Amino acid sequence: MATAIETEPIETVGSDVRGAALWPYLTLGVIFGITLTKAEIVSWFRIQEMFRFQAFHMYGVIGSAVAVAAASVYLLKRLDARTPDGQPIQIPASPLEWGYRHVIGGAIFGLGWALTGACPGPLFILVGAGFPVMVVSVLSAIAGTWVHGFVRPKLLQ
Repeated sequence: MATAIETEPIETVGSDVRGAALWPYLTLGVIFGITLTKAEIVSWFRIQEMFRFQAFHMYGVIGSAVAVAAASVYLLKRLDARTPDGQPIQIPASPLEWGYRHVIGGAIFGLGWALTGACPGPLFILVGAGFPVMVVSVLSAIAGTWVHGFVRPKLLQ
């Protein structure tokens, strides 16, 4: 069961400060999108190859991402990393759960990924790369997220 991490609200003087603070994230997002596009991570054909077990490309990328994430979390904990304002970075332990709801959720996610040829993150990259039909997938993902948020309290009873 996930726990919420309490954070203090960010105080800003005006919308200019808030907008200026977002530029580094926008820049990194654009660079990340270009990198994923050039590496063919958002390619529908590469994703189909993965689901048909015809190429190692996507498995290699996903595997290396897991390895980098594991090493990063290890280093954050080992070095007692802190946020820019000096607060300790806390990574709460999450128990490994297995149940029918995870299988059903994973199957729905995988089906959507296979049908659209993209998982949620690259949907925005594909729209930005000039595939306007992916707007339908973006709107569907947003609607699915909203529906999940609406029915989740009823599912956990």
